[in-house]
Amino acid sequence: APPECPFCGEAAGRELEEHVRARHGHLLGAPGTGNGEQLYECPMCSLTCADIQILEEHVDLHLEEHNFSEGGNIGDLELAQQLQTEEDERQRSEEEKREREEFKKLQRQYGLDNSGGFKQQFLRNMEREVNRGRMQPFEYHKRKADMMESLASGIDDGKTKTSGVIEALCKYYQNENKDVRRVWLSAGVDHFHSSLGDRGWGCGYRNFQMLLSSLLQNSFYNDCLRDTTLIPSIPKIQSMIEDAWKEGFDPHGASHFNNRLHGSKAWIGACEIYSLLTSLRIKCQIIDFHKPTGPMGTHPRLFEWILHYYSTDNEGGAKVVCTSKPPIYLQHQGHSRTVVGIEEKKNKSLCLLLFDPGCSSQEMQKLLKQDSDGTGLRLLRKFVGSLKEKQYQIVAVDGVLSLEEKAACCRASQVLTSEKIP
Repeated sequence: APPECPFCGEAAGRELEEHVRARHGHLLGAPGTGNGEQLYECPMCSLTCADIQILEEHVDLHLEEHNFSEGGNIGDLELAQQLQTEEDERQRSEEEKREREEFKKLQRQYGLDNSGGFKQQFLRNMEREVNRGRMQPFEYHKRKADMMESLASGIDDGKTKTSGVIEALCKYYQNENKDVRRVWLSAGVDHFHSSLGDRGWGCGYRNFQMLLSSLLQNSFYNDCLRDTTLIPSIPKIQSMIEDAWKEGFDPHGASHFNNRLHGSKAWIGACEIYSLLTSLRIKCQIIDFHKPTGPMGTHPRLFEWILHYYSTDNEGGAKVVCTSKPPIYLQHQGHSRTVVGIEEKKNKSLCLLLFDPGCSSQEMQKLLKQDSDGTGLRLLRKFVGSLKEKQYQIVAVDGVLSLEEKAACCRASQVLTSEKIP
């Protein structure tokens, strides 16, 4: 029930203090004692005070205590809700801060942080080499001039290229009599490795250069590559992918890069390679090995698919089969390589032969020596137990597209999905 006034018994509710002061303020004083001193009695507890101000403060305490007892539970709930709201806001703010920091970290990791592209990294790394005494100033200026000429022409300078490895492998396997039963090799492929300008992020572009180097040697692709007769530089490849996006290829993937690659250090993967090749009217497909298919996280189905790719139409009895098949782009999280062949051992096990952009020209040159004993093949060989990433994707070339087929592929890429191997 609402509190009653101690003077008149009227229900006053939470306005008791205002009611007492307005209606009964004159009663707060009481007759004094016999010595003439004025006393004031508290109407709530009969306490006698000699000073009206003290009595008023005393009554205020009664009223505050009353208000607290009436509304204390509500106040506690409101306070708890306020504290929870503040804690939620703090946690949300910290989570947003962590998300921003993680996003910036990913942007740096994948070259999307606006820190410059091939040109800027090339110049910074050369300056660092000069400051450390590893490069003479005259060499710096010469390489800078060569780099600027390459960027202006859009043609790769060829300084990271090694040619003739496939031919050397063919000769080696002809004389190898140990444990290789048969080997299938791609059509001629040049190896390209990362340079000062793309170290740490350029593997996808270098693998495209390897694939393109093989296609340019095959007259079957002359028509669709008539505008691309030389190996393009990395910035030129970035512009070519942007052109594919402008045609309508893979809008979802393009949005991931804000429709811009040129001038960045953005990593590219299988979808960008597919879009670029298809825009050139080169027929290809993405195959997704989305989970291990063997023990210990291995992917034997990947090896079997690649064996089928190379051996189809190449079933002759020769030990070394130099096919007309282009190499295969192989992607996994954080890196990509180029498949240039596959070995079948006498015990039926399979071994891929891979060109890795991270392998230097000096190492690749060892494979060209006529007296090679095969030790250099350790750079290329990957057995089933060596490829244990969670997921792999490949891009395999399989002919030329008509203009109508290209348009159909463009429409399909707008909901681009890869074929998944179960």
